[in-house]
Amino acid sequence: MSVLNVKNLTKTFYSGFWPFKQSLYTAVNNISFQLKKGEILGFLGPNGAGKTTTIQMLLGTLTPSSGSIAYFGTDFAQHRISALKRIGYASGYDRLPARLTVIENLDIIGRIYSMTQPHRVQQIEKLLKLFGIGELCDQQTGTLSAGQTTRVMLAKAFIADPEIVLLDEPTASLDPDVAHEVRKFILTQRKRLNTAILVTSHNMDEVAELCDRVLVLKKGEIIADNTPDVLARSTAKIRLHLTISSNMTTALSYLNTTQVLYTAEAAHLTIELDEHAIAPFLASLSEHKINYSAISIDKPTLEDYFLSIAKG
Repeated sequence: MSVLNVKNLTKTFYSGFWPFKQSLYTAVNNISFQLKKGEILGFLGPNGAGKTTTIQMLLGTLTPSSGSIAYFGTDFAQHRISALKRIGYASGYDRLPARLTVIENLDIIGRIYSMTQPHRVQQIEKLLKLFGIGELCDQQTGTLSAGQTTRVMLAKAFIADPEIVLLDEPTASLDPDVAHEVRKFILTQRKRLNTAILVTSHNMDEVAELCDRVLVLKKGEIIADNTPDVLARSTAKIRLHLTISSNMTTALSYLNTTQVLYTAEAAHLTIELDEHAIAPFLASLSEHKINYSAISIDKPTLEDYFLSIAKG
């Protein structure tokens, strides 16, 4: 079941006023997608691709130029308040009121979600402990580091156990160990409450670990919609690394008669192959009495795919 349905969403920015208003650029251009209950959907794309603009429209802080957004089967434009009470949001770049303490900020968020006082206290204590910031509860948020602020923002996003969570670069300023705990928490939250999550990130390993499906934006348009594994394999071949123990000259002569791409350095070869071609290739080396003492295989990654689309 889809909990979010986006259809033909467009955002164009203008300069001037009617009737002299002129289009500057289109940040999001006629995109459509769905987010299913319990799904973790990744939003990938180079800077300026339209990811954050899309999320701001999904939150109602930007008005679409055209298109529609529907949460839980109802039009967002007409039922914005009721929809937002079921949605959480966090960004690694946002800030909370600086003069309020951490616990005051989170308590206000809990009140906005109409949570009871005992429930607010319970959730705040649990999340502060989970994100390792319990000792910061009475500290003003304006004095926190970027990483500490990000953890408070994540606590804010999940305080009401929302049905949908929108995360914009949630681990951008976190240390690797804390980022790992955040990813583990996101997966646990999905498993426990069947939470649907839309996440943008420039950390390709993070996206591959978290996401069931990935949308790729470029210049405001969706250019791909698939699983991380399929996207990775669509743009790069497997790299086979061999340490040749004998007959290196024969190996190079043989490779020059094939269509495979390779690089050679001393006794080491790196060959690019399709996955199904690895076994026949190794068998052919044996037939030519080319021996190797070490072998390793690097599968294509989501980062390979991202670099390929970023470079055009």
